[in-house]
Amino acid sequence: MDSYDLSTRLSLENLHGSLADPAISSMNLLNELIDEYPVAISMAAGRPYEEFFDVRLIHEYIDAYCDHLRHERKLDEAEVTRTLFQYGTTKGVIADLIARNLSEDEHIDAAPESIVVTVGAQEAMFLVLRTLRADERDVLLAPAPTYVGLTGAALLTDTPVWPVRSTENGIDPEDLVRQLKRADEQGKRVRACYVTPNFANPTGTSMDVPARHRLLEVAEAGGILLLEDNAYGLYGSERLPALKALDRSGTVAYIGSFAKTGMPGARVGYVVADQHLAGGGMLADQLSKLKGMLTVNTSPIAQAVIAGKLLLSEFSLLKANAREIAIYQRNLQHTLGELARRLGGCPGVSWNTPTGGFFVTVTVPFVVDDELLKDAARDYGVLFTPMHHFYGGKDGFNQLRLSISLLTPELIEEAVSRLAALIAAHLP
Repeated sequence: MDSYDLSTRLSLENLHGSLADPAISSMNLLNELIDEYPVAISMAAGRPYEEFFDVRLIHEYIDAYCDHLRHERKLDEAEVTRTLFQYGTTKGVIADLIARNLSEDEHIDAAPESIVVTVGAQEAMFLVLRTLRADERDVLLAPAPTYVGLTGAALLTDTPVWPVRSTENGIDPEDLVRQLKRADEQGKRVRACYVTPNFANPTGTSMDVPARHRLLEVAEAGGILLLEDNAYGLYGSERLPALKALDRSGTVAYIGSFAKTGMPGARVGYVVADQHLAGGGMLADQLSKLKGMLTVNTSPIAQAVIAGKLLLSEFSLLKANAREIAIYQRNLQHTLGELARRLGGCPGVSWNTPTGGFFVTVTVPFVVDDELLKDAARDYGVLFTPMHHFYGGKDGFNQLRLSISLLTPELIEEAVSRLAALIAAHLP
């Protein structure tokens, strides 16, 4: 029998095409640079503020959830133990508590059975796209630029992503109309449009209320789902209604995450998919089928941690994150002030002014690519995210994204000072 060298069969060319796509590998570069230049100040990663992390809280949260199981659900000690230690239901063991949180903070009326608890919002995106992608006609619409996690999920499910124009007021509903018409003319079937109405990653932009209503009208008329991602909605100077709270026709599937508001290490997200299917059942039921073959269930211990935080805050993450909201608002305003102080008046240099969230977009009159990022880390000790990663490498080559979430005011000042030196050195 002939022998074969396995490496001749395991080449990048005969593995899944997503592995060679820049969107999949873009974040690896940042991680490598952080390791290689540990003294560089990172304004790249959108990680939550860490000052309030406390290991003791994990135990408090789990204890609160166990008390809830004993007193509210009337479980005995063996059942409480089994709930934490054993495999849980595929849809999750805390869907009813998530529903109460959505009602309290977002005025969203979600039936617990319409909720699937996922391993972060990333799994929720994958499940929705995998479920909707039936054949080669199917496409997904998303604003340009868009979150790389959404792009990655689309790649893994072989779902083409068509860009929709984005403005200072978020995704453009009128361009969505044009893209729907274009898809119809080309025999394509638009299954959904991904949108982040509040402080979008990466741009930081938000939609005003009239634009939200118009977007719902367009989606309903076009017969498509809106995939609403609301990771940053708590962190603004004002609260605007979620699309799901305004939805009266079952147009919105709502993707949520506790990474920014609960505990990032728990990796708990969810999707509200209450759309009813012809023949019976809800979209959530179909997502659950796929989840059962992907991750089986979301860790009950991780769910218990999130549940405890919800219980101890009377189901309001707005209340639970009061200190964090103040920190992020402080950091955002401080960053904008430092940009004005250090870069105000520089020819061709500008930035947007978000009112919340984690991100600011800076525009410069020269190319911002991965080589510039390496130079920034090595020579200036500062990290950012080139915006071309959020355009799939097709645009955004004169923009960069700054994250304001993780730093102290002193580090923000130093980071913007280093960034200003980099920009000054590259001005034409």
